[in-house]
Amino acid sequence: MPARKTTQVPQMRGVQDLISMNAETSQTTVPINKIQTNDKQPRRYFDQDKMAQLVHSVKEHGILEPLLVRPLKQDEYELIAGERRLRAAKEAGLTEVPIVSKQFDDKQALQVALLENLQREDLNPVEEVEAILELLTIQLEVTPAEIKSILNESANAKKRKLELAENVSRQLEQIETILAGIGRFNAESFRTSRLPLLNLPSDVLEVLRQGKIEYTKARAIARVKDEQQRSDLLNDAISQNLSLTQIKELIQQHELNQTDIEETEQQQLTRRYSDVGKRLKSTKIWDDTRKRKKLERLLGDLEKLLLESEVKQN
Repeated sequence: MPARKTTQVPQMRGVQDLISMNAETSQTTVPINKIQTNDKQPRRYFDQDKMAQLVHSVKEHGILEPLLVRPLKQDEYELIAGERRLRAAKEAGLTEVPIVSKQFDDKQALQVALLENLQREDLNPVEEVEAILELLTIQLEVTPAEIKSILNESANAKKRKLELAENVSRQLEQIETILAGIGRFNAESFRTSRLPLLNLPSDVLEVLRQGKIEYTKARAIARVKDEQQRSDLLNDAISQNLSLTQIKELIQQHELNQTDIEETEQQQLTRRYSDVGKRLKSTKIWDDTRKRKKLERLLGDLEKLLLESEVKQN
């Protein structure tokens, strides 16, 4: 594995810290069509009911909190924070919106967008873990794979009572500091309770991203390997608002049914083998040299399979 960077990683700053770093900040009102959204925004799903409530509020009271933007070319801006408000303003028919314009480089802009959304605590679990992982990669200047590696190395070292390498220990300390600033996880709880969400089957991940199901239920449903069975269970869990206990009971019943099916198939095969054995005793196939040789080859293949199975069991 290539050596990781050992340079000191800067301490995480909050949104206000990043905004106040540069005095070049101005507040004004601009045409709404002059604001461009950023495709790297951490929020990808917007709850329709909550959006409808916000649109109603904007129609009555306007935009109460200015959007945070950065200037692009002349009279053009890129949105940093406030996409829900911007969408609501467009739907409400506003032609102008209040903004706070701040000079950010690309890294600072992404940091502010991530922190602003995380501090509002209304991201769904998938958006949350993706935002935290991206924030960690920015702050430590490493890849997502390296973040996961650091967390896994730490967990393994703790389990085996070993000391971490100095650079890994320093990076882990920075991860703990950033997570403490967010205020929801430590390094180990993030590793065990959030990162596994990114490994869920795509259909489960999508409904979780849309906020249609809780992540504890999603992780339980992901255990079902059969795609059709999993899809049916997902639909039932959402439409019937099944509890986690009910979901686990359905999964257990599904697993029992699968076991019964496998046992039934084995019983059927056993009966077939028994029936073939009886018929072989009375058949005249032995009188046909060609057919007898073919039967001997088949029996040889069967004996070979049985022998291989017995060797594996031992």
